[in-house]
Amino acid sequence: AKSRAHSGSGGSTNDEREQTLNQLLTELDGFCPNDNVTLILICATNRADVLDPALLRRLDRQVAVTLPDELGRQAIFKVHARRIKCQSEDIDWRYLASDNMTDKFSGADIANVVNEAALIAVRQRSDIVLQHHLIQAVQKIQEMKGNLISRGNGLLTSFVIR
Repeated sequence: AKSRAHSGSGGSTNDEREQTLNQLLTELDGFCPNDNVTLILICATNRADVLDPALLRRLDRQVAVTLPDELGRQAIFKVHARRIKCQSEDIDWRYLASDNMTDKFSGADIANVVNEAALIAVRQRSDIVLQHHLIQAVQKIQEMKGNLISRGNGLLTSFVIR
């Protein structure tokens, strides 16, 4: 039988993760509330379902941050569009932010769309980013995200320990 450290293609990856987790738990347990030390640990994950229960027990707060809705995506598009040269009044931000176009897109995804649209515009020798550049960029980012969109639950979770 293979040893745990050498089974699979990951080598000793699981052992390293366990050692890291155990060290983190040991460090967290080393802080005493009577020491006049305030510890604020901020963590974030999009896979809260795989976190170790022993770690979760040590966290005081869980804050769930959902992906932006249509209005949120529209506002995020406008924020990122300020950094590029575009005819903002000629772009249908509502359409770009619609559920048909960018449902389950995070703020980072939208920033990537705007950056990709700028690259597409340059490749097409356009002086400004136009609506069709943004649509092409959305399609490209959707392809890059692939099936990750359908597998995720669209929920990001942050944890705070005091």
